[in-house]
Amino acid sequence: MMNYTPSVERAYDSVKDIMFIVPGGRYIRNIHRWASYGMVLVSLLHMIRTFLTGSYYGARKLNWIIGVVIFLVILFMSFSGYLLPWDQLSYWAVTIGSNIAASARELTDILGITNTFDIGGFMKNILIGDDMVGQPALTRFFMLHVIFLPVTLLVLTGFHLWRIRRDGGLAAVTTIHKQESERIYSWPLLLWIELSILLMILVSLLILAFFLDAPLKEQANPSFPENPAKSPWYFLGIQEMVSYSAFAGGLLIPLLFIIFLISIPYVDREDIYSGKWFSGIKGRKIFNWSVVFSIIVTVVVIWIEVCFGWLRDWFDHVPAILVVLVNPATIAAIGYTIWSVILFKRSGSKRMAAIGLFTCAITGLVIFTVVGIWFRGPNWEFFWSSSQWPVL
Repeated sequence: MMNYTPSVERAYDSVKDIMFIVPGGRYIRNIHRWASYGMVLVSLLHMIRTFLTGSYYGARKLNWIIGVVIFLVILFMSFSGYLLPWDQLSYWAVTIGSNIAASARELTDILGITNTFDIGGFMKNILIGDDMVGQPALTRFFMLHVIFLPVTLLVLTGFHLWRIRRDGGLAAVTTIHKQESERIYSWPLLLWIELSILLMILVSLLILAFFLDAPLKEQANPSFPENPAKSPWYFLGIQEMVSYSAFAGGLLIPLLFIIFLISIPYVDREDIYSGKWFSGIKGRKIFNWSVVFSIIVTVVVIWIEVCFGWLRDWFDHVPAILVVLVNPATIAAIGYTIWSVILFKRSGSKRMAAIGLFTCAITGLVIFTVVGIWFRGPNWEFFWSSSQWPVL
C-alpha cells in the first residue's frame, strides 16, 4: 500500500514498480492474490460444512446469518481489490461487475419506468460512482479494500468466533461427559493443531506464489474491450446466468439464494440433526441424489441453449418479460425448487428438503462457473477449448 498510488494515471505504473523494482514486491503481490482466492474458496467450503452438519439450530442461527454476511463481505473485498492494478483484465472485469449491478434495468426497461425509477442505475452509481469505470470507481474500491471492508470483516469475524464459544463450541450430536484423561483442551492441544494447519497452508501459499505470478495485462484501455471480458472466477457463475437474462441471472436468482440462506435456521428447526453430517444416512442419500439431479438439469439446460439456442432463436417475436422469466438459469432454479418440494413431500422433513435445495444450488453454481471459466470464448460463445477460438 505504501508503494501504490490509487489514481488512473499512476495505478498501473505503481503496480509494475511493485513487481519489478520494489524488492520482494512481486512475491508479496502473488501471495496477496492467491491468498484472496483461497479465502473465498475456504469461506465457501466452511459455509457448506456448517450447513451439512446442521450447525445453525437454536442459538446458533444468529451466527449462521453472521457467517453468510461474512462470506458476502469476503466476496466483495476480493472483488474491490480486483480493480486496483488498473490493467485490461481488472478494468473489464469490474465493468462486467458494474453491469451486473445494473441488471435491474432489464426489468425496469420492460416496465417502462427506468426514467423515473432506475434502481439498476442507482446501484451501479453506488458501486462505481459514474456511468463508466474511472477515477471515482478506483478511489471507492481502494478505500473499500484497504479500510472499510477489512475493518468490517475483522469486527464480524471477532463476533462470529465469540458466538461460537458462547454457543458451546462446535455443534455436536450429543454432549458426552468424558473422563479427565479423555478431554481435549483448547490449550495447548487444539492450539498446536491449528498452528500446524496454519503452517501447512502458509507453506503451500509461499510455494504457489514463488512459481505462479499474479496476472498483469496491458494498461486499462476503455476503447479496447477484452473479448471475452470476464469477471473474477467467483462471479463467473453469475456472469454465465447473466448471459441468459441480466435481471434473472444478476439480481433475481442471487437475491433469492441469499434469502434462502438467511431463512434456513428459521424454516428448518429439526434440531435432532444438529452436529450430524448430512443428518444421517438418509440425508447422505438425498445429498448424493441431489448432486446427480442438479448435474442433469443444469447440463441439459446449458446443452439446449448451446446447441439449439433459446426463445429468441426459436420465435420471431418473443415478449421481453418472457425471456426474463424463462431462460436456462430460471428453468434450472425452478427445477431445484421442485426437487426440494418433492423431497419434503416424500420425507416430511424440512431438513431433507433444505439439503436437497442447498445441494442443487451449490452444484448448479459450480457447473455454471466451470462453463464460464473454461468453455466461454469471444462474444461469450461456447468452445470446448481455447484452441478453437477464432483468430481476431
